[in-house]
Amino acid sequence: MYAYDELDRTLINERVSEFRDQVKRRLSGELTEDEFKMLRLQNGVYLQLHAYMLRVAIPYGTLSSKQLRRLAHVARRYDRGYGHFTTRQNIQFNWIKLAELPDALADLAEVGIHAMQTSGNNTRNVTSDQWAGVAPGEIEDPRIWSELLRQYTTLHPEFSFLPRKFKFAITASAHDRAAIKIHDIGLRLHRNADGETGFEVLVGGGLGRTPFIGKTIKPFVHGHDLLSYVEAILRVYNQYGRRDNIYKARIKILVHELGIEKFAKEVEEEWLQMRGSALAIDDSVIEDIRSRFAYPAYEKLPHMPDELKKAAHDPHFEAWRKNSVALHKVSGYAIVTLSLKPVGGPPGDATANQMDGLADLADKYSFGEIRVGHEQNLALPHVARRDLPALWRSLDKLGLATPNVNLVSDIIACPGLDYCSLANARSIPIAQELTRRFANHDTANLIGRLHINISGCINACGHHHVGHIGILGVEKNGEEFYQITIGGRADENAAVGTLIGPAVPYGEVADVVEDIVEAYLALRARPDELFVDTVKRLGVEPFRERVYATRQER
Repeated sequence: MYAYDELDRTLINERVSEFRDQVKRRLSGELTEDEFKMLRLQNGVYLQLHAYMLRVAIPYGTLSSKQLRRLAHVARRYDRGYGHFTTRQNIQFNWIKLAELPDALADLAEVGIHAMQTSGNNTRNVTSDQWAGVAPGEIEDPRIWSELLRQYTTLHPEFSFLPRKFKFAITASAHDRAAIKIHDIGLRLHRNADGETGFEVLVGGGLGRTPFIGKTIKPFVHGHDLLSYVEAILRVYNQYGRRDNIYKARIKILVHELGIEKFAKEVEEEWLQMRGSALAIDDSVIEDIRSRFAYPAYEKLPHMPDELKKAAHDPHFEAWRKNSVALHKVSGYAIVTLSLKPVGGPPGDATANQMDGLADLADKYSFGEIRVGHEQNLALPHVARRDLPALWRSLDKLGLATPNVNLVSDIIACPGLDYCSLANARSIPIAQELTRRFANHDTANLIGRLHINISGCINACGHHHVGHIGILGVEKNGEEFYQITIGGRADENAAVGTLIGPAVPYGEVADVVEDIVEAYLALRARPDELFVDTVKRLGVEPFRERVYATRQER
């Protein structure tokens, strides 16, 4: 956990006070909604279909138990008793009254949580691997660099009014759990041939109306030069990015239109002018940030304790352990992923009671720390393996022990037309129906790793483009239809999925997904060939034939 200092606390409190005055002027009529819009967006407040929505930042996905309890308090006191965890490691509250927003933000500020820059044309929440600091084989904890970027970009005067929103993601592991290739800037921490720590820098990734996979602009930037190189990218984007057309304003469009070579040349020229400036990061700065991350006092524990051996006879526990428990870099400990995708539930939602209960379990079993992943699940990063059976029993009572992590019912979905004023179609009911269709654990295990992503509109908040199966809601003559893509992925081999054919109506979506899954089971070369690998090997056509032949027969 990172320890925030007095400067951070002062900044957050002053921001709350400033926003309280802005809300007061809006309620009195001194500010129109149009005048208020820019101010509220910079504080994470959206006006949705039914109410204002507050999006709260969880920098690089790390929460303390104290902070999670405060989120539960906000859900209970100001909302309708739940929050929605998002693909940007944030949490959203969908029913907060405008007059109460400043009080909610003040309550959050007391525990070091804010909503600054979770919206608007600025740099958004810096995201990272939810297993950062505990994943075996990672170069080093990427949250150190995430925190450096957070401090640097927060309320940066030059980059608070960019052509469009701007997103960072950082990973330090061979397997990319942060989806860096679909971000405006993606950073992969690695070491060069001389053993120096630095970053592969990717630019121009992003989904939405025009999806692109990020391209490598520089294979290695030394850690000391990270801020100056990032600033060079942002300056080039700020100068050349389109402001006359919102659909062409993202950096991905600029990179595409200029070409990666031309864009890289512009950045390099800008960077060389500032490389040795005050933006060069001294070792002492990095070490100061590193020192603010408190790591647990791990015990020396056996990898296979008696408690785990005994619990192995319970098939329900074993199903959960095999699905939701991962290796930790410290022997005797484990990383536990908690699915927020129960059968029939809205993906990513957690009730206030669940958040309070999980905070208690984090104190008891995970040194008071919780993580948020971009897959809309949570994790406890420091669980002693001897405690896994007891933790499982407690999680089961909270409804947080569904053993479907990375399986077909572990669905990513945006709020869709149930909440969002931009959406064309519903996302949540589709996800709920699919979890019911694939509720059988044996069937889900037979299918294996398969990610379904659902978006209610082209803005792609559900990351449908990079789902193994992607579902996009569109509107046709006032009715909800859905386009289906297959073969997308968001990991180190990131790819945009391919459309299989015409959009299908709302009532047929779950049937189509079942047809695709059945085709995969018949077509895969062996039981351990993943769905995306089968699609890559055979292409889309066999799946298209199965889906639309089935539709014609009906």
